[in-house]
Amino acid sequence: MSLSEFSLEHVRCLKRAELALDPHHNLIWGGNASGKTTVLESIFLLGRGRSFRTRTSERLIQHGEPSLRVIGRTIGPPAESMGLEVSRQGGTIAKVRGQFVQSLAELSRAFAVQVIEPGAHKLIEEGAQRRRRWMDWAVFHVEPTFIDVWSRYGRALKQRNSVLRSAPAQAAAWDPELARLGEVIADLRRDFVDRLQPHWAATIRALTGLEVELHYAKGWLADLTLAEALATTRDRDVLRGVTQVGPHRADIHIRVGKALARETLSRGQQKLVAAAMTLAQLSLIRELTGTIPTLLLDDPAAELDRERLAQFVAQIRELRCQLVVTSLSPEVSLFGVPDRVFHVEHGSVTPV
Repeated sequence: MSLSEFSLEHVRCLKRAELALDPHHNLIWGGNASGKTTVLESIFLLGRGRSFRTRTSERLIQHGEPSLRVIGRTIGPPAESMGLEVSRQGGTIAKVRGQFVQSLAELSRAFAVQVIEPGAHKLIEEGAQRRRRWMDWAVFHVEPTFIDVWSRYGRALKQRNSVLRSAPAQAAAWDPELARLGEVIADLRRDFVDRLQPHWAATIRALTGLEVELHYAKGWLADLTLAEALATTRDRDVLRGVTQVGPHRADIHIRVGKALARETLSRGQQKLVAAAMTLAQLSLIRELTGTIPTLLLDDPAAELDRERLAQFVAQIRELRCQLVVTSLSPEVSLFGVPDRVFHVEHGSVTPV
């Protein structure tokens, strides 16, 4: 599933670029603010339908332009073609194999991509939404039916929330469907977290030497079914006009001993823990599905001492995945001699 061809138009400071990528090690180098991270952001956008730096895709459009476009093709098997356009007026549309997609999640099915970047610590430091997104991307690849169940749950949740505000006496009618779908989602997520544990234990030990635990919180009290939890909280839901229990409130609790990691670890340690979560996730996906992901690394040496950097590199080498790495210098050799090198300068990307 490695990305072989990629092009972008009007993304941030880059007017246009075309890259023929190697399935192994690709290096993108250039000065600060040259557009290196924008290349990674564009590749991520192609596989996820969103950026890893902003929630609003329209912010990626180059100043003065009406839209942006990214297009790519994977090596396979199977080989896939995909493209995405974001416009200021029409939002986001995407195609896979020349056909418009109903959900941007179909991009992930065609092209599996993850990123480790300087803001990775936010996975630990910020709210549960980021951790749910991290978890659900992996669950989707391990269990392809997940996205359909999640979509149907989202529609039922939207209907229940609407009824809570407009006709609260009818809210209970949505509980059976919401509970049925929610339990399926919770079971799939729990199974993923359980399967992840051996990969997690090995990766976090190698990167940090710390005893950090991942615990799945399903979004309602553990000793209740979702149907029971919805009935218990219905009066409060009516008062607030929103459903307060369910898989949309799930989280991954990351603990060092009895304390939450965000309360005890330094930012550098949080970044390592987040990197370990991503690497363990990719290792599990490859084991269960055979999918070879593309991993984007934005300035991977930042904030890591020599010992931790060596362990970080060793863990990534074990994945044997396609790498796209940014650096200030063309001489960087963290992962050996790169197979392809690109230079970014003055808004243009040039193969070296």
